[in-house]
Amino acid sequence: MILCVPVTIEGAIDPRWGRAESVAVAEVIDGEIVQWRVIEVSWDQLHDTGSSARHHARIARFLREHHVETVVAHHVGDGMVRMMNTMGLTLRLDASGDARAAVLDALAG
Repeated sequence: MILCVPVTIEGAIDPRWGRAESVAVAEVIDGEIVQWRVIEVSWDQLHDTGSSARHHARIARFLREHHVETVVAHHVGDGMVRMMNTMGLTLRLDASGDARAAVLDALAG
């Protein structure tokens, strides 16, 4: 399974999904993280350039390109929830603390 989580430079959950500077894309097999890639997305800078529909499209494109099935985040806005539902993604909210642990907790819960 491929999951995506917003991360800080320290490896914690970044509470700002749509304004995250970086996200991690994790591949989890049999409850173990087998691949963890941190990607600088600069959504913090890009968020206010153009419309929110354009920003949502940017995020949707990223999620499709990386074959993400589940997003783990602290919070996302209503528009983002609708977009992810339309895409058929699973959304796990209220994540906090260590990002790797949050990914594994999301799968266990």
